[in-house]
Amino acid sequence: MDANSGLIGDKVAAKRSQEDAAVVPRAIENHGVIGDLATIALVATDGTIDFLCWPDFDSPTIFAALLDPERGGMFRIAPELADARVTQQYLPDTNVLLTRWMGDKASGELTDFMYVKNSRSDGSSMVVRRFRVTRGSLKLRMSCTPRFEYARR
Repeated sequence: MDANSGLIGDKVAAKRSQEDAAVVPRAIENHGVIGDLATIALVATDGTIDFLCWPDFDSPTIFAALLDPERGGMFRIAPELADARVTQQYLPDTNVLLTRWMGDKASGELTDFMYVKNSRSDGSSMVVRRFRVTRGSLKLRMSCTPRFEYARR
């Protein structure tokens, strides 16, 4: 085995992982979890929030593409970056999720977390999403299609 075969294998695996993540509904293993101790959101490796009950675990969903890709709703932020290697990881000792896209000429990262309410806060929950270009320049695509009261009607 030469030095390039491992690199080629990594690129093939990354491309396969990216293609798997783009299939809707996305497999559960292609998601990270963020939460605020009252509810959670599932964030796919392609930058899509596929599932979110709001503001509590037993509340109706706002995004449920994981369950119903056509009518469930989702919130996606992702770069237009062909052949990127995508990784997801948490900042150490936190529930802050980083999704990174690394291409040959550009890279970027999406940071997702939920603000945890405390006795001094105003009581509102919030999902925080921030995209940062880390190298080169990127075009982003964003799509937000909430489905309030999904499956209750």
